[in-house]
Amino acid sequence: MSYLAHQDDVHSAALAPEIKMRIAGLTKKYGATTALHPVDLEVRSGELLTLLGPSGSGKTTLLQLICGLTAPNGGQLFIDGINKTLAPTHQRDIGVVFQNYALFPQMTVQENVAFPLQMRRTSRAESDKRIKHALEIVGLANYGHRFPGELSGGQQQRVALARCLVYQPSLILMDESLSALDRQLRENMQVEIKRIHRETGATIIFVTHDQEEALALSDRVCLMNAGRIEQIGTPLEIYERPQSAFVANFIGISNIVSGQVTASGQLASADGLMPLPDGFTPAQNNSSATMVIRPEYIELADHGGYLHGDVVETIYVGSETRLLIKLASGTLITARQSAGQKSRQLGERVFLRWQTSHARLLAG
Repeated sequence: MSYLAHQDDVHSAALAPEIKMRIAGLTKKYGATTALHPVDLEVRSGELLTLLGPSGSGKTTLLQLICGLTAPNGGQLFIDGINKTLAPTHQRDIGVVFQNYALFPQMTVQENVAFPLQMRRTSRAESDKRIKHALEIVGLANYGHRFPGELSGGQQQRVALARCLVYQPSLILMDESLSALDRQLRENMQVEIKRIHRETGATIIFVTHDQEEALALSDRVCLMNAGRIEQIGTPLEIYERPQSAFVANFIGISNIVSGQVTASGQLASADGLMPLPDGFTPAQNNSSATMVIRPEYIELADHGGYLHGDVVETIYVGSETRLLIKLASGTLITARQSAGQKSRQLGERVFLRWQTSHARLLAG
């Protein structure tokens, strides 16, 4: 069966009502380069799912495939149970909030928000009602007669979101929408987007390379790397239970120590023996493994502990102090200390321990 003929088999892949979009084996190549290896992904109705990853991870390619801006080399994409794999962009019922907002500078806020309704020839009475409601949702009810040039960056971002919400698309894509804002405004907009998402029940796919932003906003995170999906899960699952060293390193700060599993249920590293995490039963002795411990779970002591090293740097960041501790092998361990804990000096020898329930063991 040819690829095009395969796309016509719509009814064979009907979706359950709770699934807004399903991707099955979608892939994209540019010549000999594979930008996106076959991926499978389901987006639930009403959730905010974030596509997260470094440059070149494939998230932008996946976004373009979802929008219909480029055609896949294989796989299928369903929205509301309907095969949209080869459908043009305007037939996908998708709204996009771009990184640069793409507002019309010569139009007022109200005219910008009205534009998609005009293109759909919505009645004047219905348009007025929807525009008013959309501006109220984004907190710009009194800004309808202003022009984009008279607004702050955060307000322009809200106008772009209102313009998307006003025609009630089946799916909303936000492409690096907060990256142009300064840190404080970006954090404020994160709160606003969570509120808007909660109040509207919209299904949103948010694209970012900012780990903290993904953790703060998402119902679930889809972490991508080298054209593949590394892990999908809630922010808590991604942070607390990474499935690979890449995930552990990319999401927040992780301490990673490699070694060999021993018959006594420990991990033998170049810097000492460490107990295996709770509930972990080694498949075989002498197998290679990697221990992952987050900085906030590292406890510092004056003696005892599983590992020891010397403090080589202290970094004060207001709410906490981060310490870099160099082990005998040269491995650097990051620990976090909150206000009120015993301060440590450069060059001081410290001993490290943690609760085994807070460690994670990865194969290899």
